[in-house]
Amino acid sequence: MLRLAYRLKRWIYRGDRPGAVARALNGYWRWKYATARGRTGGVTLCVRGRRSGRTIAFPVMMVSHRGGWYVVSMLGAGANWVRNVRAAGGRAVIRRGRPFGVRLEEVPPDRRASVLKEYVRAAPGARPHVPVPPGAPLGRFEEIAADFPVFEVIGLPAR
Repeated sequence: MLRLAYRLKRWIYRGDRPGAVARALNGYWRWKYATARGRTGGVTLCVRGRRSGRTIAFPVMMVSHRGGWYVVSMLGAGANWVRNVRAAGGRAVIRRGRPFGVRLEEVPPDRRASVLKEYVRAAPGARPHVPVPPGAPLGRFEEIAADFPVFEVIGLPAR
């Protein structure tokens, strides 16, 4: 049964791009996170589109790790929000109830492994996309760290 759930989640993101089902689900989660409903850590990331210039919103999981907050791309460097954040110089808005202007600083690959491990533990929906299980040793996450962009969220107010 678990294997079927993984295959289904991979299917809705065929080619690491959201299909119609994923787009519908993302719309639901964007609304849920932006209005501060839903699971802890879920936020709506708003960033200027690199081609359209319009603000585009994406649901993402934000994880706390060693005193900082991070967002991780479960789909890798080709994810639309990653390319938009890079093009915007890291400027973005995080919505969880109310908007917070933030800067996203990309973490170098050699410092990503421990954040990735925490992310996989905290975001079960990302597990089909990250080829390392949550309980794996840190060394396994170091092997894949370069494939999954991690951004530190700078500028969030203290809780």
